[in-house]
Amino acid sequence: METFNTKEAGDGAYDYHLSVLPEEVSEWMEAREGKLIIDGTLGGGGHSEAFLKAGASVLGVDRDPEALAYATKRLAAYGDRFRTWQGNFADLRDIPEVRGDSRADGLLLDLGVSSRQLDAAERGFSFRGAGPLDMRMGPSCEFDAAEVVNTWPEAELVKILFELGEEPQARRIAAAIVKRRATRKFEITTDLADCIEKALGGRGRIHPATKAFQAIRMAVNDELGSLERAMEASVDLLKPGGRLLIITFHSLEDRMVKRFMQHRSKPYIDRPDWPEPRPNPDWCFRLPVRKAIAAGEKELRINPRARSAKLRVAELLDPATSPR
Repeated sequence: METFNTKEAGDGAYDYHLSVLPEEVSEWMEAREGKLIIDGTLGGGGHSEAFLKAGASVLGVDRDPEALAYATKRLAAYGDRFRTWQGNFADLRDIPEVRGDSRADGLLLDLGVSSRQLDAAERGFSFRGAGPLDMRMGPSCEFDAAEVVNTWPEAELVKILFELGEEPQARRIAAAIVKRRATRKFEITTDLADCIEKALGGRGRIHPATKAFQAIRMAVNDELGSLERAMEASVDLLKPGGRLLIITFHSLEDRMVKRFMQHRSKPYIDRPDWPEPRPNPDWCFRLPVRKAIAAGEKELRINPRARSAKLRVAELLDPATSPR
């Protein structure tokens, strides 16, 4: 997702963000006049603005009402070439504008949480400032972080901390949370962070609660489930030749995207126990670039948070040439 800058831009734009991999996204999306691009993670609207400047029409999707309001104001000058839809990108099939023959020429998914959300203490994403244990990216989430921390069984906490946060001390952290909540429930972010720090003993370069907060946020927002559904939906949303661009920020997401794109781009699949390769019924993409694209040194000097960003690209084949 995007990183944010609270300073006003000199040209009067509502500039509180820096879009990740802006040049690379523009290059591989190939936005231009007559094209419809779905920005599935609208955020502050940085990527959408680049598509609009190139002449394309954009449908901006976000489940955060604050992001939608901001981007709508920022991009109002583009008139009816910019529209919005409030919802989870996992539910893209529900958008009326891209049903039937009215499909899109491109879909961008810029995953993770924005720094704008992280910096707003009242959203409860971060322990850098005291805020309620919320972490919901939008009002449609079924539960918040407080419910996870205060009510989920210890075994389930261990599972999400280990699997989603890749936290090697998952058992120790879960045990500390369960012990503490038995006497007093967690209500604010800094309280939870302090509990985790005490459980692990000391602090290194990275705060010991970082991975745990990531895991809880991903559980609250069903981030991996949403990604899986959005990737599957992309096959029905894009025109032949349409591009799917996905930016990830950690290994779990990137592995999912890599597996999806690689599997869907193979005409044939093979297994050791098969006498010969078989046609792949899921073949529907080609990969214009096979490796993940990373930020260059120029961008990293301006935006160090782009260091972990990886962009992967797939292009939908014509159904006449693929057996999907």
